[in-house]
Amino acid sequence: MEGYSARQLADQSGHSPAKVYRIINCHLLRTASLTLEGLRQCRHFILDGTFLHRPQTLITLMDGEQNEVICGGYPVSESSEGQLTAFLRPLKDKGLHPRSFTVDGNPNVTRVLRKLWPGVRVQRCLIHIQRQGLSWCRTSPKTPYARKLRQLFLRVTRIRTLVERERFLQDVRQWEQAYFALMHRPEAGKVFSDIKRAWSMLRRALPDMFHYLDDPLIPISTNALEGYFSRLKGHYRRHRGLTPQKRNNYFQWYFYFSQKSHKNE
Repeated sequence: MEGYSARQLADQSGHSPAKVYRIINCHLLRTASLTLEGLRQCRHFILDGTFLHRPQTLITLMDGEQNEVICGGYPVSESSEGQLTAFLRPLKDKGLHPRSFTVDGNPNVTRVLRKLWPGVRVQRCLIHIQRQGLSWCRTSPKTPYARKLRQLFLRVTRIRTLVERERFLQDVRQWEQAYFALMHRPEAGKVFSDIKRAWSMLRRALPDMFHYLDDPLIPISTNALEGYFSRLKGHYRRHRGLTPQKRNNYFQWYFYFSQKSHKNE
């Protein structure tokens, strides 16, 4: 069911397509029971969401050391503290004691994580920071301040030592000192507005950008989950048209079979 159409499964199993459809439908009418074995041993996590039917999000938790999916929830709105808490609190109750979460930077997600696990390190995804910053700075910026800011974003994913971090932070401070007055001008225009947004994003992200230098087991990006989402969406397209109940159950079965495949490897 995870990666094949009913007709392909029928060809492989020897059953008729009608019987395969009945089996799939039987599964989709009930919820899979995810096993959370080994949850207490996991320490570093990747947490991210992806849109399937806006504004609802499919949110997924992955073991950041083994790149194995632990569980997921749909529909969950990342803008709703209540829904995020409802998804994460049962994991805490089952013994989840994280040292870190790597996230894409949604402030609501960060706020909920720190409420549930005070003191946990929330590592910002460096790929998200770099990608968004470069997008706002443009490929060939015309102004000196935009070109220098773009060079800073190009360095974000290349910092591997404490010395490089301090040099980067010093260069950020120098940029701010040189262009502080300019960034506070009420100047209109999309290009200038995007530069201000890039600077503001970088400034807010700095406190949570470099936790991985203190603990190399902390993932620096959510890329492992983004690859998982890409495969999931490809499989989900084979089952478009599901009712809301069956759609929710489909994702729970998808996570269930993902766990089973990891255990059998």
